[in-house]
Amino acid sequence: MKYEIISSGFGGQGALTVGKFLAKAGMKEGKNVSWLPSYGPEMRGGTANVSVVISDKEVASPLVSFPSILVALNQPSIDKFASATIDGGLIVFNEDMCPNGVKRDNVEIISAPMNQIAKEIGSIKVLNMVAIGMVIGKTGIVKYETLEQDLTAFLEKKNPELLKANLKAIKKGIELAQS
Repeated sequence: MKYEIISSGFGGQGALTVGKFLAKAGMKEGKNVSWLPSYGPEMRGGTANVSVVISDKEVASPLVSFPSILVALNQPSIDKFASATIDGGLIVFNEDMCPNGVKRDNVEIISAPMNQIAKEIGSIKVLNMVAIGMVIGKTGIVKYETLEQDLTAFLEKKNPELLKANLKAIKKGIELAQS
């Protein structure tokens, strides 16, 4: 089992956080992981991205050129990375920010209005957690319980309301991916 992931979006959408929490959960589950962010001027509104590899074997390189999973939180992310996604791969995208969608028929595509769902949950900050839920709901790459433990350790004392919203967003993403 080896997943090569690119998570990408505008700076501030949480694309790097998607990668961080998937990598941390994979590590906690005893998998080999790498996490390589790419940002700079992207942090000011451009497209920031992160490469993540989660594998049961050693990870030879943290670079991901041809992802098996693409998480695209905005249209520029699809425009930049969708064509490189491997045949049979998975593209998860945010319908609210990707008006042109994905023009591929040799990959699995799941999408949702992540901004709208996040607002309904109570915070736009959780749109990235909807995406994580969709990824784990479709692939089983890591367990929900592992993410729940990580998020709880990170947010329980700092921001319990955001913790609740994050967990609700992940569950909603899982539900969307499995329906």
